[in-house]
Amino acid sequence: MAYRLLKSFLIPILTLLFRPKVTGLRNVPHTGPVIIASNHLSFSDSIFMPLVVPRKVTFLAKSEYFTSPGIKGFIKKITFIALGQVPVDRSGGRRSEAALLTGLSLLGAGDCIGIYPEGTRSPDGRLYKGRTGIARLAIESGAAIVPVAMFNTAEIQPTGQVVPKVRRVEMIFGEPMYFEGDSSDLKLLREITDRIMNTIGAISGQEYVDMYASDAKSLLLKKDVDEDIEEE
Repeated sequence: MAYRLLKSFLIPILTLLFRPKVTGLRNVPHTGPVIIASNHLSFSDSIFMPLVVPRKVTFLAKSEYFTSPGIKGFIKKITFIALGQVPVDRSGGRRSEAALLTGLSLLGAGDCIGIYPEGTRSPDGRLYKGRTGIARLAIESGAAIVPVAMFNTAEIQPTGQVVPKVRRVEMIFGEPMYFEGDSSDLKLLREITDRIMNTIGAISGQEYVDMYASDAKSLLLKKDVDEDIEEE
């Protein structure tokens, strides 16, 4: 109910201020398990995209978003719950396995889940290497994967900015993709994931980087630290 209420409240605002241009929405199946796989440029991706999809889109969000202290943390937690996001621990090992099981449970119930295959926001607007968990989810659930490209969200809400800028947002939904095979075959999982990322890149027009976005962020952080040391 909270999701429906929030969506009915935000849709008029979205339409009036950000004038969304949406292409290919018919490619999202009306029923059955669906994985919406999107590039990730801004926090606002998780708001704009679900608002235009007729079905409820559930994101597997980092558990840290639900455990922040104080009033601000409580408001953030309630907002994420209202947006239909489910807290999961994605820090690796057994915890990442639990996140995959949560996704499989949702898909087994015929739900629609949203995933950012890059694992985190792009640090520079380029498209980065995808994590193979999405391939395993697709194979084991039989869900359709709908590739999505988001445009202008990094300009609308850059990292660290709370109040979004009023600019037009655009989304393109590609045709559904289906995959079969052995979900324990790591080579196959990588091939499927790369195919998904290539499709997203073809839609978005982004430059592709054969590196995980998290590693790119670490390199940028190290560079900033080294530059600060040199200045001192």
